[in-house]
Amino acid sequence: MPGMLSPTKTRTALRTSARASLDLLLVLLLAAVTLWLLGKAWSIVWPLVIALLLTTLTWPPTRFLRNHGWKPALAASLVTVVFLLLGIGVIVLIAVPVASESPKLATGVADGIQRLREWVAGPPLNIDDSQVTNALNSVTTRIKDSAGTIATTAVTGVSTVVNGVVTLVLALFLMFFFLKDGPRFLPWLTRQLPGRFATDVPVVAARSWATLGAFVRSQAFVGLLDAVFIGIGLWIVGVPLVLPLAVLTFVAAFVPIVGALFAGFVAVLIALVSNGFTDALIVLAIIVVVQQLEGNVFQPMVQSRGLGLHAAVVLLAVTLGGSLAGIVGSLLAVPVAAVIGVVWTYVRDQLTDPDPEPIPDVVEQAEQQS
Repeated sequence: MPGMLSPTKTRTALRTSARASLDLLLVLLLAAVTLWLLGKAWSIVWPLVIALLLTTLTWPPTRFLRNHGWKPALAASLVTVVFLLLGIGVIVLIAVPVASESPKLATGVADGIQRLREWVAGPPLNIDDSQVTNALNSVTTRIKDSAGTIATTAVTGVSTVVNGVVTLVLALFLMFFFLKDGPRFLPWLTRQLPGRFATDVPVVAARSWATLGAFVRSQAFVGLLDAVFIGIGLWIVGVPLVLPLAVLTFVAAFVPIVGALFAGFVAVLIALVSNGFTDALIVLAIIVVVQQLEGNVFQPMVQSRGLGLHAAVVLLAVTLGGSLAGIVGSLLAVPVAAVIGVVWTYVRDQLTDPDPEPIPDVVEQAEQQS
């Protein structure tokens, strides 16, 4: 009867769907186990990741020195020391302006709170000053009642800072060894792996390293351009803490989309507190113009080949990374997505059948012979 389902085709389709679902469940289970193992070993994975990111930045000068006759250990040592001195110099340049401007910022915050109280007391809100005072007293009481929690949070914060310092020191040592012995890693890996893995894994690793290096270096260059232009704009307007805000802009550039919004918000907020509403609007306009130049001019020029990721994929990756692991997840989201894209492209190329040879046109050949 026409229109009836074929039992044989239905069973075949169900069997194929069940097999594909089982394969997908196994892949998801393997991914979950991998993430669980990474979480358990995060104390060593995180310094390793930081060391890899730092190595992508410091490898070009190291390679330059090695190509000009420097011993690997000597070149790696010099680059590591210079990088460490630059990091310490940046911290000092940030700490000194922040310490000198902190009284002015505190006064600006107090003035801003006073202006806010005057604004809410007038139309259209017409909130009585006693109500504002009661609200502030209520907040103060809650803070006093939460003294134990605040103390625990402070201790946790100190512990986090100590762990961060230990992680950074370990990452610097790992960076030194990567700079010194990095070129010998892929040949060693090839000798350790059996069969097909001896070819596939080193190729994927080399491509992933190239993609990661291109991403980090291009983001660093684009972030530097943003920091310079926004810093000049803040200096012209007369906003305090120009250098720390420029450094924040540079660091935030490594978190695509979200980082630029955060750095811009902080700059506008400080301009509002210290200089007033008009200068804050000017700073906002400067940041919008620079971000437009970055998105439409700087990045297309610097990232000529790009990462092969659509802007929507980048935004979703940053959002997912931030929801799963906070700031760390946002920082690593795009590099991880780019590496996954490299792996997927390689697997797809290996599983794709080559294009068939074109069949010669017999009639055309006969006409040419005649």
